[in-house]
Parts: sequence; structure tokens; C-alpha cells
Amino acid sequence: MTSRHSFTHQIARAILAGFDRHYGLFRYAAQLAKARFEAGDWVGLRRLSSERIAYYDLRVQEAVANILADFNAEQLDDADWQDVKQHYVGLLQAHKQPECAETFFNSVTCRILHRNYFNNDYIFVRPAVSTEHLDAEPPAYRSYYPLTQGWRRTLRQLLIDCGLACPFVDVERDIQRLIKAARYYLPRPFHLDQDCQLQVLSSLFFRNKGAYLIGRFVNGHQVWPFAVPLLCDQRGQIYIDTLLMESEQLARLFSFARAYFLVDMQVPSAYVEFLQQLLPTKPKAELYSMLGLQKHGKSLFYRDLLYHLRHSTDQFMTAPGIRGLVMAVFTLPSYPYVFKLIKEGVQRRKDVSTAHIKGKYQLVKQHDRVGRMADTWEYSHVALPRERFAPALIEELLRDVPGTVTVEGDAVHLAHVYIERRMVPLNLYLQHANEQERERAVLEYGLAIKELAAANIFPGDMLWKNFGVTPLERVVFYDYDEIQYMTECQFRRIPPAPNPEAEMASEPWYAVGPNDIFPEEFAAFLLGDPKIRRLFMRHHADLLDADYWTARQRAILQGHMPNIFPYPRELRFKHQFAQPVNQEPLC
Repeated sequence: MTSRHSFTHQIARAILAGFDRHYGLFRYAAQLAKARFEAGDWVGLRRLSSERIAYYDLRVQEAVANILADFNAEQLDDADWQDVKQHYVGLLQAHKQPECAETFFNSVTCRILHRNYFNNDYIFVRPAVSTEHLDAEPPAYRSYYPLTQGWRRTLRQLLIDCGLACPFVDVERDIQRLIKAARYYLPRPFHLDQDCQLQVLSSLFFRNKGAYLIGRFVNGHQVWPFAVPLLCDQRGQIYIDTLLMESEQLARLFSFARAYFLVDMQVPSAYVEFLQQLLPTKPKAELYSMLGLQKHGKSLFYRDLLYHLRHSTDQFMTAPGIRGLVMAVFTLPSYPYVFKLIKEGVQRRKDVSTAHIKGKYQLVKQHDRVGRMADTWEYSHVALPRERFAPALIEELLRDVPGTVTVEGDAVHLAHVYIERRMVPLNLYLQHANEQERERAVLEYGLAIKELAAANIFPGDMLWKNFGVTPLERVVFYDYDEIQYMTECQFRRIPPAPNPEAEMASEPWYAVGPNDIFPEEFAAFLLGDPKIRRLFMRHHADLLDADYWTARQRAILQGHMPNIFPYPRELRFKHQFAQPVNQEPLC
């Protein structure tokens, strides 16, 4: 090996060392999550989840600084950088997280190189190392055989293998409940085939106040996914809260509107492969993100987008709905995502800075989204084919975001963009909904606001247009420029007018501070439609009362963290099995 090759090899090793440090800390965070769950330290667990999001960028910054200082990397020529990449590929052959390490390489080199180098000669536009059949030691999932061991013994061993230090409230009761609940999901009559087995991912999934056991039940040619939520009571004892065995239920658990899980994975690709068999319609990009590897999720999403563009012909268009004051939003009809660009200056028509808006999106990224705020992928320097943009859309973008959008040759360059799952704007949904759909949507809308409030988030602008309806008919908030912490707000009642003239005046007769909010005013801009008003008042009249909001504030300030379940409350065992569970066998 020539001295030059040795030099570029050292650079490759330095980049990989930066990634290994990151992934070591990433796994350590998941191990801490287990300890905090066992200790009932919910505030610490939530803080850990938030802090972990910053780990990646910190390690990238460290790696860039080290490479610039130790190797004078800015002076390397094109051939040197190609050598660095080739050495890096060689280092990944026996690596357990090669796909994530490739993404880390991209993040580091893109901070050093000009965007003209953003092609597969210098970075990993395409993966170079396969993760197919890559597995951990011990393997990523465990198998159990109820046909030979019996159901109760099998389930008891499965729970023991979770490795939690705290005791169960009543493990035999929970096993009975699992068996009874499973019968609800399985066909009748049900017979065990010779290959019957339970396959369970080796690590628990931690989020908020829950730990989740994720697996699948294989019986002949049939496979049922399942998730078992484990909760702690006030004495620090564990109990099984329910059993989820439908794909839609697991999809809610892994929704893009929820916080990322903390999972200790030696081989993340093995976990994603397992999960995708349970959720075949969920893209790998979203699964990696839900496992806390959102940067690699971004890489996969961008690859998927480029692939889709090569295999489609429709054009980008302005997203349906009322035009936003802060964001310019466009979409590709054949692709279920929207692209959001921050408007500039007078085009924004709101007195907030770009830094302020970015800060709000970062707040949402780091906060518990409780299933009610859409996650986003944030990108810089994205190039899309110009031919896929309608001329009217290009004209609109150049007018509203001229500092962000440039047209160069056959490409449209986006300096900064947020990408999120496309939803039906709630105001449009309500226009076309039947009576049953309308009531469900209004109920969901109010629940979304209440669950955000419980998580210390006040949405700010609560107009129907700022909420969307997901394919699972959940209502999710997606307009973040006015959100703030509940504890920063001052909820007030409007004081009585001193005289009739004051009521008719254009200015209020009472002082209004910058954080003052008057909930009784919500009705004026939310409830103009009599049908909507009737439904809202039936389900959520309390949202118009300042006392409701101040009560939520007090609960937050007292440290109360409510259980916000990613499944319907009626599925909880405490509701299903209010009466004693019988001993009927599974089959």
C-alpha cells in the first residue's frame, strides 16, 4: 500500500471511528431506557429520548472537525476522496451496522465537499454493503415452541427472557389474559401445526411509560403479528396492559406521529427486516426512523424518492388546501408525502423569523408527539428534476421562496425543505364527510388538542386547516410556527365589559399580554358551521373554558405524566377482563 493509500485509509478509519462512537452511545441510551423504565423514572426516560436525537449531529460535527484538523481534508483531490470511499467500503465488510455507517460517511463528507460531489463516486447514493441475512449474535429474535412446552410455560419463559428487574403484579393472571385475548384474534376452530412457534425480537421497545414486546405467531402458512405493552404500577411492579394482534394496531404503534422508540440493537437491519414482515406497507425509511435511526431513514427516503421519480411521470403540484402564511407546500400526486418550504420576508405574512420556525420544528422533533404531531425529515441541498415541476409551480416557488429555490439547468435545487407524510386537510375532509365521519373527525380533533395539552403543547393556531386526517382516520396537527409549551401560556377569561360601547369597540377593553389566551374566543373562528358546532359542543365544550386549560397546566407543573396509549382504551385488559378470566385452553 502506497503512502497516499495509507493516508486515505486512515481518513476512512477515522470516519468509521466517529460512527462507532455514535452507535455505542445510541445503544447505551437504550440500555439506560431499560433501567429508567424499571425505576419508574418517566421524566428521565422522556428526557433521554429527546437528548438522543442530538447524538448523531454532535458526532458528525466531531468527525468533521477531526478530519479537517488531522488530515487537512480540504486539500484532498477527487481521486483521494474516491480512495477514502473505497477503503471505507472495505472496512464495512464485517460491520454490524453497515447501512447506518454509510449514512454517517455521507453526513461527514457532505459537510466538507461541494454539492457537485454528491454522487455515487464520492458518497453512498446507492448502498455498497448488503445487509441481507445479516444478524446479531445472539440472533435478533428468539423462538418459542408452545406445541412442545405448552402455552403457559412458553409464555412464562418468554416474559422471563425480557430480563426486567422488577417483579410482575400477577404473572399468572397476565398469562391467562394473554391466552384469552389471543383467542379473540385467532380463527375457530384453531389447530396448532407442527411448525407452530412464537418469534420475539430480543430487545424490548421503550417509549414514554411503556415497554413493548414485539413478535409474530407462526402457525403453518399463517402469521399473526403481535405487540404486548408492559406497564409499571405505582409500586414499581409490571403488568401486561393488552395484546395487539392486528396490523392496523401495530401500524398505530409505529405511527409517524409518535416519538421514536429506544431499542438496544446490535444489527438494526435485522430488526427492520422483522418489522417489515409484520408491517409490509410501512416503508423501511419510516421503520428506521421509528427505531431512532432517523438519519438513515432520511437516506432511505431520498433513495426511494429518486427511484419513484424514475418510475413515474406525474408532476409536482401545489398541495391541496388553503395556502399557508408561513410555508409553501407542494406534493407529487403519486407519492404520499408533502414538501414544505419556509416562505421568506413579506411572502410569509407573519412576523416570525426563519430561525424561529426552524426552532419550532426542532421542538416537535425532540418532544413527545403523543400520536398527534407529524414527524418530518429535514433536508438541505436537494436537487429534483425540473421537468417534473409544472411551470406555474416553479413560478410560485420562485416568488414565495426565492432564497430557497433555484433553477439551474435541468434541476430545481431546494436549499432547505421539510418532508412529511401527506394527510387530508381536516377542513377539506369535513366538507365531504358523511354524518358519522364528521362526528368521528370532530371527536378526534378535540382529542388531539387535549392529548397535546397533556404533553405540554399548546397548538396555537387551532384552525381546522392546520390538522390532517391520516389513512387510519386519526387527526394529526402539522402547523408548528405558533406552538408553545402549555406552561408558557396565560389562560384567561374575558372580563365583563364596563359598558355597551366597550363591547362594540374595535379594540378590547382589557389588557392583553403576549402569552395571554382566551379560550372562549375559540368558538368565533372554529364553530361557524352549525353542524360542526353541535358536535364540538357535545364532545369538547370544555376546550372553550379557561378553567380546563389551567387545570391541565397545574397537572403538568405538578409533574403528572398521563398515560396516552397508542391503542384504544377499550382494548386494555383492565377493561376487557373486569370479571375473572376463565381457564379455557387456547386450542
